[in-house]
Amino acid sequence: MNPSIFKAYDIRGIYPDDVNEEVVEKIAEACAMMFNSGIVIVAHDVRHGSISLAQKAKKGLEKKAQELGKNIKVEFVGQSSTPMFYFLVNRLEASGGIMITASHNPKNYNGMKISKEKAVLISGLEIKEFMEKNHINI
Repeated sequence: MNPSIFKAYDIRGIYPDDVNEEVVEKIAEACAMMFNSGIVIVAHDVRHGSISLAQKAKKGLEKKAQELGKNIKVEFVGQSSTPMFYFLVNRLEASGGIMITASHNPKNYNGMKISKEKAVLISGLEIKEFMEKNHINI
């Protein structure tokens, strides 16, 4: 995993070289460790690869939650804008969420915006630090 994908506000890089299904699944597993039990929202934008990445995020969340015995219910909401994603995390009182998007970056990029409850953003650097501390290969 290329450590340069972890940014101050999100996780992003060139798809599929830096950000791909394997990377997203591993990061989602780390998120399952960070999130409390409850609803977790997964959404994606229209970029190439976003649907596949979102499906892997869902899989990683569910797999790790089951392994940890956490009662996490993943709500896969499909295609969404980032503001709508934040609205859903807040409105559904979710314990967190993963939005697959590279926002304003060129079309060959993809990434993840991750939030905890009340749609409070978790920085990519915070995710990286958590993964290193918990010996999750990056």
